[in-house]
Amino acid sequence: MKVVTVSGPPSVGKTSVILKTARVLRKTGMNIGAVKMDCLSAQDHLMYEKEGIPIKTGLSGTLCPDHFFVSNIEECIRWGLQQGFDLMVSESAGLCNRCSPHIQGVTAVCVIDNLMGVHTPFKIGPMLKSADIVIITKGDVVSQAEREVFAFKILQANPRCKIFHVQGITGQGVEPIAQLFSRSIDLVSLQGYNLRFSVPSALCSYCLGETRIGDEFQMGSIRKMDFGDSKP
Repeated sequence: MKVVTVSGPPSVGKTSVILKTARVLRKTGMNIGAVKMDCLSAQDHLMYEKEGIPIKTGLSGTLCPDHFFVSNIEECIRWGLQQGFDLMVSESAGLCNRCSPHIQGVTAVCVIDNLMGVHTPFKIGPMLKSADIVIITKGDVVSQAEREVFAFKILQANPRCKIFHVQGITGQGVEPIAQLFSRSIDLVSLQGYNLRFSVPSALCSYCLGETRIGDEFQMGSIRKMDFGDSKP
């Protein structure tokens, strides 16, 4: 089964891009499924079900989404193989921009949109900087100059990626992406594979449910800002 990881900030059009790409691939006879990783709630399964694409949704709740992803992706692979998928897409929202849901040797995609600030590509961490493919959406509402500058900033942040512009509503531009998806490697397990980048650090007292503020309540992985000699 081929596997593709798709990440990106919320509401950039990840699900729309995936569904439009899946339409192209299903016309070639590919059986496609999906898993969705999110935090508190997710309604994207309704869009997948409307397209007739099997999907499993996982909510990380109080856990870091990246830790939740890496703890569950192997089980997702087993489910996909049991369902007989030719391609399974793992979709996750990069809520903190530090997310790293990409795996070495597995096609990695990051979706962002042209409405973000021009410096956004430098603010997004491993989910963009380690991606093989970066898809830019909502380019129809900005000028050609803005599209070119934004794409240039992405290449500065990730010189090795391939950039594609996609219209999420119509699906214009997904054909070359579908071709790259179809050329992804086949695998039967992720045993022995590694993440492309480490997940965010843990574990601190606030991870364990602490709500009180103050140094005496802070333990574990704590990082403090340096204000110099600011004490009176």
